[in-house]
Amino acid sequence: MIDIPQLVSIFLILGGTMAVAWLISPFLTKIFTRAPSRLDRLLNPVENTIYRLTGVDSSHGMGWKEYFLAGLLVNVVQMAIAFVILTFQGVLPLNPMGFSGLNWDLGVNTVISFATNTNLQHYNGETTLSYLSQMGAIQFLQFTSAATGICMGVAMVRGLVVGSKDMGNFYVDFVRSLTRLLIPFCFIAALILVWMGVPQTIGGYVPIKTVEGATGSVLVGPVASLVSIMQLGTNGGGYYGANSAHPFMNPSPQSDVLEICLMLLLPTALVFVFGELLGKKRESRPILLGAYLLFIIDLAIAFVPTLPVAEAAGIETRIGGFYSAFWTVVTTAVTTGSVNTSLAAMHPLTILSGFMGMLIQATPGGKGVGLAYMVMYIIITVFIVGLMSGRTPEYLGIKVNGRDMKIVLVAFLVHPMVILFPTILAYATGAAAAIGITSSSTGFTQILWEFTTAAANNGSDFLGSSANTVFFNISTAFVIFIGRYAPIGLMHALAGSVIGRKRSNAAGGLKTDSFVFSIILVGSILILVVLTFLPFLALGPILSFFQGRVNGFG
Repeated sequence: MIDIPQLVSIFLILGGTMAVAWLISPFLTKIFTRAPSRLDRLLNPVENTIYRLTGVDSSHGMGWKEYFLAGLLVNVVQMAIAFVILTFQGVLPLNPMGFSGLNWDLGVNTVISFATNTNLQHYNGETTLSYLSQMGAIQFLQFTSAATGICMGVAMVRGLVVGSKDMGNFYVDFVRSLTRLLIPFCFIAALILVWMGVPQTIGGYVPIKTVEGATGSVLVGPVASLVSIMQLGTNGGGYYGANSAHPFMNPSPQSDVLEICLMLLLPTALVFVFGELLGKKRESRPILLGAYLLFIIDLAIAFVPTLPVAEAAGIETRIGGFYSAFWTVVTTAVTTGSVNTSLAAMHPLTILSGFMGMLIQATPGGKGVGLAYMVMYIIITVFIVGLMSGRTPEYLGIKVNGRDMKIVLVAFLVHPMVILFPTILAYATGAAAAIGITSSSTGFTQILWEFTTAAANNGSDFLGSSANTVFFNISTAFVIFIGRYAPIGLMHALAGSVIGRKRSNAAGGLKTDSFVFSIILVGSILILVVLTFLPFLALGPILSFFQGRVNGFG
């Protein structure tokens, strides 16, 4: 069971992050409404120069198709640039370690993974990537993928705003989210991380001699800048294969808490931005309450039955069992995917809570995309309530019609399809056995997690560089691509279809800003997810838990 100091720690971390998120939400709203700001004098000339050089008409409003395709095109072009850097890094500069280029399949997997905010890594960065690849491909894509997610979420909200005529301009949103949000926030976070002991250098690996007389190298590089965007942008891809379990990425309990807060900050802030953009701040309540009630349920699954002990094999003892499990719940709840210990060391119920975060994707989920998923769940919920009460389902005064429900249900069904089919295929083709994964509950958990984390654009995994095979590189790349863009495109189609639609002002409709609705919303989400995935979870972490009970532990 959790003791009082640990409960206080959870309360302070979550409460402090929510408070900061609420404080910065007006600033974020100004970014996407182009409201006057003190930064305009400094940044307007820079942004206008970018628009002029790229031929962007900043006054042009886009429909949902144009907005979505613009974002997709920008991401694909970025993938192509990063692919060239990664596969030709052996002949490019900033490679003092002399690393060769990546194989084509690993290169494809890596660029799709990082361009979609997934950051699944089938390689160990410190022994594979040059400084140019780490900065010009990996960190570059971490910034742009985070910006894309934010823009897509904000554009969807614009479609729901009364009187909206379009969904904005992707290129303008993209530039402003970088210049006014991600770059300055990450700069501040990187400075704090350097102060805490995270290295930031391009001077090459440092040769050393141990006390026993052996030679070795201290593997340092531009780590702090990568950690700041990987956590703040809910990316998750690490400079080192060990990710934030490595002391250079996460040197102390203080840095551990900071990185947890960075992960939660933007997904939470965008919930407040949702209400401000709508002009109905109360509509943020069901999303915020629903997300964090689900988060608390995940914590209960991870902690209440049994607390992972710090002495368990693989647990990072600098951080301890409590913060290792807490990190696992947070990183899967916000689709970051970074880890501060070995997932294999986690208790099966902690792994189950991680699955729940990735399968729901709205607890509170990744910045922007998590918000879109919660809107999807709200629409499903009001439709179910409408069927039960005999009322026409409405959300924000919008009557939900048959076409709307078809779009939402397809968006929901994409997730289980791209998870379950390749999981079965991995065993049917022998790809799992080829890397030593058995059909035991533990082995099945690892394969199911691999494709769940890919579909959820989370990127944490059990397999690491052992999954650097053609099958896993290409299959997870496909799952990542579909898992990212299909739900975004469908939710944009939904938002685009309600632009200009007549809104109802009738009293007595379903109140979606109440605490009661939040409870109903949480219940419907749990029912939907449990009904869809329970048989597969039963074969994985749930079975592992009961096997552990029979064998006398857990």
